[in-house]
Amino acid sequence: MPKTELRSEVEIHAPASHVYGVLTDFAHYQEWNPYLTEVSGELLVGQKLRLGLSLPEGSAYELQADVTHITPNEALRWVGRFWSSSLLQLEQSFTLSEPRPGVTRVLQGQDFSGFLLRFAGKGLTQAARGAVYMNQALKKRAESAR
Repeated sequence: MPKTELRSEVEIHAPASHVYGVLTDFAHYQEWNPYLTEVSGELLVGQKLRLGLSLPEGSAYELQADVTHITPNEALRWVGRFWSSSLLQLEQSFTLSEPRPGVTRVLQGQDFSGFLLRFAGKGLTQAARGAVYMNQALKKRAESAR
């Protein structure tokens, strides 16, 4: 089965606890997040989230995802499927670390797999760009909302 991993990273001048708070405040995503424009549901492992994904210069998608990992102030991961995991699956992850006091590095990961990945060239490019835009918006939001 084809797989593709996308990674993007940003350094934010704010403590990890603050950045994690912005990242998990789903109710306000529409105010700042150009890529994941909507996330709703309970942030607990095993719970389902409803995601609104907007690709830059592309289409908008809605999907459901299962929360698979939470470590407060450090990591967040969920897995979403387009129709079924064999057709197209997306594992979205966020890993936060503090290389220096008051500075947080956010590594955003998107792991795609499934049959439809063979036909997703332009969509993957847009997803990679969307993740970068989200990281830039997260940086702006976290640094201005302290």
